Amino acid sequence: MQRQFTMFLRSMLFGVACLSSVATLAQDGKMYPIEAPAEPGAIPLNTGGVENQPAQESWFRQWGDPMARNITKATLTPFLADPKKANGTSVIVAPGGGFMWLSMANEGWEVAEALAARGINAFVLKYRLQPTADSLEAFETQMNQRFAEAAKPASDDKSGEKKSGTDRLQRNLDNQLADVEAAYALINSRAKEWNVDMKKIGMMGFSAGAGLTMATTLQSKKVKLAFIAPIYGGMNAVDVPKDAPPMFAAIAVDDFLFHGETGLIKSWYDAKIPVEFHLYQNGGHGFGLGNPDRTSNKWFDSFIYWLEVNGFVKP
Repeated sequence: MQRQFTMFLRSMLFGVACLSSVATLAQDGKMYPIEAPAEPGAIPLNTGGVENQPAQESWFRQWGDPMARNITKATLTPFLADPKKANGTSVIVAPGGGFMWLSMANEGWEVAEALAARGINAFVLKYRLQPTADSLEAFETQMNQRFAEAAKPASDDKSGEKKSGTDRLQRNLDNQLADVEAAYALINSRAKEWNVDMKKIGMMGFSAGAGLTMATTLQSKKVKLAFIAPIYGGMNAVDVPKDAPPMFAAIAVDDFLFHGETGLIKSWYDAKIPVEFHLYQNGGHGFGLGNPDRTSNKWFDSFIYWLEVNGFVKP
C-alpha cells in the first residue's frame, strides 16, 4: 500500500510538471479545486468528528501543492523505512495550515519519504481541522484572515503574558491533541510489526503542526516523545516541563511569523534541556524540505545530523 501511495504521489507531481497548463497554474497562489487522492495506507484513528461542521472534506491545489480542508476524520499514514535501513527511530509528522487546512505533500508526504529514505519510520498525521466555508472563494477570505491574525506580533494578554498570533491560534486543540494521542497509541500497539522503538519516537510539525507538536509536548499526559522538531512555528517563551524532550527548531528571518522572538529557545535553555536552533537568512514561510536558492534548504540535513549526534540514529 505504501508503495502504491508513493507511486501515486510521484505520478501526481510528474503530471504537474508535464502538463504545461497545470504547470502554469502551479506557479501562482490561486487555489484550484482537485479531486481527493486515494491515500492508500491511511489508517482511520476513529477519534470522532468535528462539531458544527456542515461541509465535506475537500481538496485544493495552491503553489502546486495539494491541500486538504474540512477534515473531520483523522488518519495516520505510515511511511516505513526499508527493513535493511530501518534503525527503529520514528517520527510523527504534522503538516501545517493554520488548523484550517493541511499542506499534505509539502509538509507531510514528501517529508515522510525523506525520513524513510534515511531509515527513519515516518507517520503522517492528518488531523481534524476547524470548520471552514464550503466555497473556495469564501475559504480564501478566511485563510487571509487567519494569516493576518497569525502574523500579529506578541502582545500582553490579561494575565500579563506575551501572546503572539500563533499562540492565539493554538487554543482549543482538544480534537487535535486527541488525534496525536490516538496516533501514538496506534504506533505503540503495532511497534513490533512496524519496527518502532518507542524510546526513539519523536514528532515534527510545520507551522500550525509545529504548534500542535508544542501543545503535545506541554499538555499531553499520554504521549512520551523522545525528541521534537517544530519547524517555522511560534517562537514565544513557554513553561517547559521537567521531562520535556530535546528540541530541534528552525525558522527563517523573512518568515512573516517571525518577529525577532526567540523566547522558546531560551525556555529550553533555561530548563537545561538540549536544544538546537537554526535561524536562516531566508526561506519565507512554508518552505517544507526547501525552495530554490534559500539558505533554509539545508535544515533537513542538519536535523538528521542532530539525530545522529544525539544517538537517535547511527551515522
